[in-house]
Amino acid sequence: MGDKDKPKTGVWPTVKPFVNGGASGMLATCVIQPIDMIKVRIQLGQGSAGQVARTMIKEEGFGSLYKGLSAGLLRQATYTTARLGSFRILTNKAIEANDGKPLPLYQKALCGLTAGAIGATVGSPADLALIRMQADATLPLAQRRNYTNAFHALGRIVTDEGVLALWKGAGPTVVRAMALNMGMLASYDQGVEFFKDTLGCGEATTVLGASSVSGFFAAACSLPFDYVKTQIQKMQPDAEGKFPYTGSFDCAVKTLKAGGPLKFYTGFPVYCVRIAPHVMMTWIFLNQLQKLEKKVGL
Repeated sequence: MGDKDKPKTGVWPTVKPFVNGGASGMLATCVIQPIDMIKVRIQLGQGSAGQVARTMIKEEGFGSLYKGLSAGLLRQATYTTARLGSFRILTNKAIEANDGKPLPLYQKALCGLTAGAIGATVGSPADLALIRMQADATLPLAQRRNYTNAFHALGRIVTDEGVLALWKGAGPTVVRAMALNMGMLASYDQGVEFFKDTLGCGEATTVLGASSVSGFFAAACSLPFDYVKTQIQKMQPDAEGKFPYTGSFDCAVKTLKAGGPLKFYTGFPVYCVRIAPHVMMTWIFLNQLQKLEKKVGL
């Protein structure tokens, strides 16, 4: 009995939150990738969701919806692994400091902010490769980079632009991740309380409902930063070698002047539809992985 009460020690208990986080994120990405691809094309001004999807399938084939999947998986293997793993480590430490009591909402939000920043810093190179691969087909033939996969993209970026170019746009990426994680975590906790405690829903309904609410607020908090990040990462120099934006703040100011605040929410319905299912499926996959590990004694 004493052995059962002892906390597990060793390498696996430490790395398990990171492994589970990365695996659940990668599984969710395999389902969400086509929606993410359409979202990027909408932000690049190619029309509505239906128009973009029809054009892509007609002109580039069905496989174009999964262009950049290798970069998307690499991003989850870095960003989500670091994000969910560090969040679990941070919350566990905070609970210990709180004498084992449940954390108040603001502390969870702070843990989410920190975990989001850590994950985004680690995952920024893969995120840059993903954006460029998805946007490549929209460029004139002479300007296309023609990356074959994520590792080819990363190698070319280092060779052509230097190692630090892997973190181009990292500032808005980190800020977006912090906003997304705070919105996601805070609203998810409130959603669980509402669906489980107030409405008395079961586990499946609670997870589905809370995840949907969480996905909506994650999208609403993060899309303006995502829009700026996308514009920075895909910009090309003109004939004189000048870029359209000098940085994230310049991009935000010019966007605000040109299109007003709502310009930052270009593609919000598709972005929300993409974010909410990914959040939901990531947690569902994570829950299933944890159940499987418990069943086999890991």
